[in-house]
Amino acid sequence: MNKSRSKKSSSSNAWLSYQLYVLLSSLGNIIRVPLSNIMMIGMIGIALALPTGLYLLLENVQYISRDWGGAAQISLFLRHDLDKHQVDELADRLYQHPDISNVRLITPADALKEYQTFSGNALQALGENPLPAVLVVQPASNNNAINQVLLEKLQELVEVEVAQFDMLWAKRLFAMLNIVQHGTLLLAILLSLAVLLIVGNTIRLAIQSRQDEIEINKLVGATDAFIRRPFLYTGFWYGLLGSLVAWLLISLSLWSLQSPVRKLTALYYSKFELITLGILPSLTLLTIGISLGLIGAWLSVNKHLRDIQPQ
Repeated sequence: MNKSRSKKSSSSNAWLSYQLYVLLSSLGNIIRVPLSNIMMIGMIGIALALPTGLYLLLENVQYISRDWGGAAQISLFLRHDLDKHQVDELADRLYQHPDISNVRLITPADALKEYQTFSGNALQALGENPLPAVLVVQPASNNNAINQVLLEKLQELVEVEVAQFDMLWAKRLFAMLNIVQHGTLLLAILLSLAVLLIVGNTIRLAIQSRQDEIEINKLVGATDAFIRRPFLYTGFWYGLLGSLVAWLLISLSLWSLQSPVRKLTALYYSKFELITLGILPSLTLLTIGISLGLIGAWLSVNKHLRDIQPQ
């Protein structure tokens, strides 16, 4: 019993030692040809960095737009015959509404002052202020359907002359973001195919350069799995190193943007910080890169091993 366990343990250790040897020797083969492999790994890194960078850009824009989405407002233009007490009472009543997070009053005097700031003194010729009081209502939800129902309810209030949903800009922004999301997905698919082709072509060249060695191995009874293993580990290293290059490119790009973004957001009294590659996105990037490297190597080595038969 003990002998069988020791045999299993020794065979397991031998298998692990062999796997580690093949893994490190495949890395050594890459290091021995540094120039061409650095260029190839750089291409993989750029191919992975482009869609990942666009993904992070979208995440940052969506993060900002969520704050702005909260700025999607309903403007209530009140009747001219309402006095200050009635306006304040309406504002207090609306503030208690469960679907409203905030209410801001713009008095006729404030509205006139803002108009004069941006449009000059054209209204002075009328002799009196024609602008009504406005209640700017902040919806508690960013759901368009819920806010549309809220808009209809507010329009029915007797104190309200016109209710206007200031959401057109947000709809345009979300539409553009949706287009960019689909474009990013398409770009990611195309560049993933490019990575597969790069790795596959490199493995093909490696197989051709070692064709005599492969034929000899087959003559002495080596299995396809035995011959395939070092090429798969080579694809693993290409994917891993390419992912690390992509991570480095993205991190350096975001680091260079941090200072300009801080200066810009400071002008708007915001403390927005760029979303960077965290642990989970970094692991995802590494996993995708390694997977593409292994898949590209697997497809290439399976195709070309069948064509090599010992004479």
